Amino acid sequence: MRLSRQNKILEIIKTHEVETQDQLLTLLRESGYSVTQATVSRDIRELQLVKGQGKDGKYRYTSGNYENRPISDRFKKIFRETTLSYACAQNLIVVKTLPGCAGAAGEAIDTLSLEHMVGSVCGDNTMLVIADKEENVPYITAEFDKILNTNE
Repeated sequence: MRLSRQNKILEIIKTHEVETQDQLLTLLRESGYSVTQATVSRDIRELQLVKGQGKDGKYRYTSGNYENRPISDRFKKIFRETTLSYACAQNLIVVKTLPGCAGAAGEAIDTLSLEHMVGSVCGDNTMLVIADKEENVPYITAEFDKILNTNE
């Protein structure tokens, strides 16, 4: 439930301009999640959400810019706990996750800013990772394996 809720939070802040915890709480409840203010606050901290200023001058939640920072242990844990398997086909990697967790796993992988990774597209329980060239897929999957085989 927690991972599904956190996945929903990431989806909400990408599709809505969420300025306050109360607004996020309301949007989560409208999406069918029964949550408290304390739970939302904890999720914001665990997901390392930050408030950034938009073009209109208002501050809203974003998932942050992780390009110059190492991926947090929290994101590694999310990827490790939600990923069931992956398979490769040419320059594509299909990652299977627990139901409702592909978005959270995708956010975790996106924060890695892996070399040779063009991008990712997530559904409910499937993520498609696109490599720039087929010969670079082993590099990406080796990074996945490092995360998946760590017992932290």
